[in-house]
Amino acid sequence: MHDVVTFQRVSKRFGATLALDEVSLSVPEGQIAVLLGLSGSGKSTLLRHVDGLQRASAGSVSVLGTDLATASGARLRALRRRVGFVFQQFHLVGALTVLENVCTGALGTLRGPRLGLFTYPKRVRQEALGHLDRVGLAEQAFQRADTLSGGQQQRVAIARALLQRPEILLADEPVASLDPESAGQVMGLLREISAEQNLTVLCSLHQVDLALSWGDRVVGLRSGRVVLDRQAAGLGRDEAMAVYSAVARVPAAA
Repeated sequence: MHDVVTFQRVSKRFGATLALDEVSLSVPEGQIAVLLGLSGSGKSTLLRHVDGLQRASAGSVSVLGTDLATASGARLRALRRRVGFVFQQFHLVGALTVLENVCTGALGTLRGPRLGLFTYPKRVRQEALGHLDRVGLAEQAFQRADTLSGGQQQRVAIARALLQRPEILLADEPVASLDPESAGQVMGLLREISAEQNLTVLCSLHQVDLALSWGDRVVGLRSGRVVLDRQAAGLGRDEAMAVYSAVARVPAAA
C-alpha cells in the first residue's frame, strides 16, 4: 500500500489568519480518513489543498505523485480529473434530470458544451446509469433533481463524482444537512464504494459517532494543527471528542 496524499509541514495563511499550521499527514491508497474539528479548524482548507484549489504558503503537498507547488495548467487539470469532490451543498441543477446531473461529471473529458442529455455520448449515459444504480437511484434517473430528498440528492452527487473515475474522493461535510438516517446511509455508501474500488476517501465531519463507525482513521484538527491522528478501531468516543476541547493541543501517538 502506497501513500497517495502527502502533506509535509504545510502552512496556509489568509492574511493574518493561519488556517493550517505545519500540518504533516500521509494518506495511503484505499483508506477512509475522517477529518474532525470545529468550524474554522482547517478541515475544508486541507481538503482544498488536495486538488489544488488552494496552494500552501509553506511546506509541500504531493497528490498521486504530483507536486502541487509546481503543477499548473494541463498538469493540474489532469490531476483534478483523478480527484472527485462531494460538498455539503449538493450543487445539482434542480431543473435537470438526475441522469443529466450525473453526466456532467464527465465534462472534464469531453470537448465542447453539452445542451441536453442526449448530447452526451451513449457510453457516458450508460456509465452514469450504472453509477445511479450503484447508489440505489436508477429508478429516479429521469426525475428532476429537485424532486429528490436531501439524502437522495447527495447520492446523486456521489454518482456524479464517481463518473470521473476518481482515485481520490474528497467529501467536505457531506452529511451536515441530512437527518441521521440519511447521514448513515451516505456514509455507509462511501465505505462500500471505497472497499469495492480501493478508493481513497478524505472526508470532513462534525459527527464523532459517524467518524468512528465509518472511518478507518480519524485526524483531529484544531486551529489548523493536527491534534489527533489515530486508527478509528479502538479509538474511544471521549478521546475523539477531545479534539473539540481547548486543551487538545499535542498530537496523539498513532
